[in-house]
Amino acid sequence: MGFLSRVHGHLWTVYPRFRHDLLGAAPPPSRHWTTTGRDPEVGEFRLSGRYHAGRQDELLIVVHGLGGSHRSSYAIDAALAAERAGISCLRLNLRGADRKGRDFYHAGLTADLRAVFVSDLVRAHRTVYLLGYSLGGHVTLRFVEDPPPSLCAAATICAPLDLEAGANEIDQPKGRVYRRHVLRGLKEIYRGVAAKRAVMVPTEDADGIDTIRGWDETIIAPRFGFASAEEYWRTQSAGPRLANVNVPTLMVIARRDPMVFFQTLERFLPAASPIDARILDRGGHVGFPPGVDLGDGASGGIEDQVLHWLRRRLRER
Repeated sequence: MGFLSRVHGHLWTVYPRFRHDLLGAAPPPSRHWTTTGRDPEVGEFRLSGRYHAGRQDELLIVVHGLGGSHRSSYAIDAALAAERAGISCLRLNLRGADRKGRDFYHAGLTADLRAVFVSDLVRAHRTVYLLGYSLGGHVTLRFVEDPPPSLCAAATICAPLDLEAGANEIDQPKGRVYRRHVLRGLKEIYRGVAAKRAVMVPTEDADGIDTIRGWDETIIAPRFGFASAEEYWRTQSAGPRLANVNVPTLMVIARRDPMVFFQTLERFLPAASPIDARILDRGGHVGFPPGVDLGDGASGGIEDQVLHWLRRRLRER
């Protein structure tokens, strides 16, 4: 990949966040939402989010990336696309992502989404779509192996497929800025959990972790009963399981993504027969320039086009 290609990927990873911080549109009017689930280790856990009611009996659930939340710029962009389409939207916080929970999540933890789908709010909608960004896309891919009946279709944007390969890439010097940004969010979540219950690793030790491998080995593996980071990655990675996907699913991939590297994805794509994989030459990590085209003839930005793809699945049922 040449210099200009690398710069393009970095630009469309960073610029949308700066644009949102400086000039970002406000999200649609919404209300606070909560539900609970049960975990065998910590007992009851709480999930939260922001819900916007649309005109149609359809709901888009948006799942954030690693260290993100319902406030992430891409989650707000998805909510705005849902508002333009006239459908409802729930911007979900996975456990702990609102910095108020008693637990935290990992890349294969589908229990949160199962708790969401049995909540009164989601059950009140006849048709549900699921859109996951980055690690939220990975959780989505694992969830759609055994989807609930109300889930019509799913989509992921810049989801990793090989957790070990992804960690190895971003832990290199080239990934330092992005890695530290992600770890900053994870450490905020962890400190919020530690303020509410005893944790295995003191927060001062967690604050000193500077790699994804270190985080997964020290924080994730012991909490969720994995023998090591390697066992966590091997058993939870979505890439080898794509043939198990059991609902129409769109996977949007950015060839120049500087956080989820294309070389960690491409070996899985020939086996992804249940999935409509679209590889875009323009864009970075969950950020795309105006005019990027998924090839379906839909107008608008990437979220509008993804939503068009999802809703077309309803018409094809």
